[in-house]
Amino acid sequence: MRVILLLFETGKLKIRYLQERDKQLLVKWLSDPAVLEYYEGRDNPFDLAKVEKAFYGKDNGVFKCLVLYGEAAIGYIQFYPVNKQTSTINDFDEQENTYGIDQFIGEPDYWNKGIGTLLVRGIVEFLTDKKQAHNVILDPQLSNKRAIRCYEKCGFYKVRVLPGHEWHEGEYRDCLLMALKAKQKGVKTFENR
Repeated sequence: MRVILLLFETGKLKIRYLQERDKQLLVKWLSDPAVLEYYEGRDNPFDLAKVEKAFYGKDNGVFKCLVLYGEAAIGYIQFYPVNKQTSTINDFDEQENTYGIDQFIGEPDYWNKGIGTLLVRGIVEFLTDKKQAHNVILDPQLSNKRAIRCYEKCGFYKVRVLPGHEWHEGEYRDCLLMALKAKQKGVKTFENR
């Protein structure tokens, strides 16, 4: 009997923990220049060895998950408690139970269909309800306007610019720290959409 560790699902969207059999999907997505433009960089494609090291290596407190829409595997999301081991961002007190998230949709056919918004709202709801997160943060590159619009639609607000925060395509890029406070989240949950 095969056990699929499903984190949550709503409608067609499902999030489950990453499994060994997902390696080739990550290689496919992280070698696609369209995906790499905003995630890892087009000069940084992944092969199987790199995927194994980055996603299947040491457990450092990061929960790594696969995103499915219907029966199709379409992307990746990870979440982690923000602390000195998992993040360089120290704007939030560790006592506040802050979680960080990173995600991408690896199948371009699923872009611009509202699935990213559904995904971010879903993980926020999961983190605030199941992990009692007080804050959820993310740090898109300033140039990633589509992602920033999505996050704002989900209730995130701009905290500050993180100068030279991410090495991307041969240079340090500015990112935008965005946050959502659980008590003020105002996020439409799946139940009341």
